[in-house]
Amino acid sequence: MKKILVLGCTGSIGTSTLSIIKNMPESFCACGLVAHASREKVRTLAQEFNCAGALTSEDPDCIRKLIIETRPDIVVNGISGSDGLLPSKTVLEAGVDLALANKETVVMAWPLIKSLAEKNNARILPVDSEHSALFNLIGQIGSGSVSELVITASGGPFRGYTAEQLSHVTVAQALNHPTWKMGKKITIDSATLANKGLEVIEACRLFDVVPARVKVVVHPQSIVHSLVRTNDGMMYGQISDPDMKHPILSALTWPENVHNYLEPFDLFDKSLTFFRPRTADFPLLSYAYEAAEKGGSYTIAYNAANEAAALAFLAGKISFPAIARTVRKVLDNDWTLLPDSFESVFDMDKKARTLAEQLI
Repeated sequence: MKKILVLGCTGSIGTSTLSIIKNMPESFCACGLVAHASREKVRTLAQEFNCAGALTSEDPDCIRKLIIETRPDIVVNGISGSDGLLPSKTVLEAGVDLALANKETVVMAWPLIKSLAEKNNARILPVDSEHSALFNLIGQIGSGSVSELVITASGGPFRGYTAEQLSHVTVAQALNHPTWKMGKKITIDSATLANKGLEVIEACRLFDVVPARVKVVVHPQSIVHSLVRTNDGMMYGQISDPDMKHPILSALTWPENVHNYLEPFDLFDKSLTFFRPRTADFPLLSYAYEAAEKGGSYTIAYNAANEAAALAFLAGKISFPAIARTVRKVLDNDWTLLPDSFESVFDMDKKARTLAEQLI
C-alpha cells in the first residue's frame, strides 16, 4: 500500500489523484491532504478518505510538519502557478519522491530543485501528460537513441482564429477548452500557447536537451501526448484518451506498469491530425524558446509576466493579444542573472511580476 500526500487536493490534479486512490484502495491510500480551499471542503475530503492529516494552508512549514506526521511514500504536487515552488522544495528536502504537476517548479528553479533531489535521494516524476509521455518513451527507448522530443499541443479554442478575431475574444470563449478540463489560469495559457511554451522549457530541463531538440506540433484531438524521434529518423508516440488520471497513475506506480481500472484506449473510429503551430499569431510559444535559450532568469521572467498578464485578462483588464505583448516587453529587459538561491528566484519573480503589472 503506497501512502500519498496530495497538495492541491481540490484542484483538477488533486481531484483526479483522489479518484485513483478511491478506485484502487488495495494499492493506495491518502495519508494527507492540502488545499487553499475552504476548511469544510477539505475536512469533508479527509473524512471521505479516512485521512488524519489535512491542511487548508499551502505554507511550506505546515507542509513540512504534515510530511513528518504522515510519512508519505510520494507527494503529488498539483498546486497551480508559482505558489507550487516552495512546496516542491519542502517535499524534496524531506527526501520524499515528488509526482510533479506544477511546471513552475521546473521553469523557475530547476538547477536548485534538481540539486535538492539528488542531495536527498528523491525522485521527480513528471505528471504533465506530455512530460509523462516523454519520460516513459525515453525510459523504454533509452536517451542515447533519442534525437528529438516532440510535444503535442491541442491548439486551444482559437487555433483557427485570425489575428483580427483574436483581438476580440472574450474570457468565456478562452475558458472553453475543446478537450481538457483544467483550472482557469492554465486554460488561458493553453489558449495563448503559453502553457506549451512552459512545457518546452520544462522538457529541456527535465530531459537535459537544448531547445532546438524540442519541437511542438498542434494535435487538436489530444490523443497523442508526445513523441520521440530516434537516431534512425523513426518516431514513437504515447497514445491515450485525454484524461490526467493516466499520467498521474504512471507517476504513482513507477517503475512498474500495472493493470488498473481506467478504460483501455480504443483506436477505432479515431481521426488524428497534426499542424504546425502559428507562432506569428501565438507568439508566446516562440518567446518561451527564446527564454530557454538565453537561460539566466529569462524563464522566471517569462513565467511571472505571463502569470500576471493571464490573471489581468481573466479580470477583464486587458485584451487577449495584450497577454503576449506584456510578456514581450518584460523579456526585453536584462534577465541574465542566474539565481543561486530560492530567495534570488523569488526576487527575480517579483521584479518581473511588478514590471508586468506596471505595463498592464
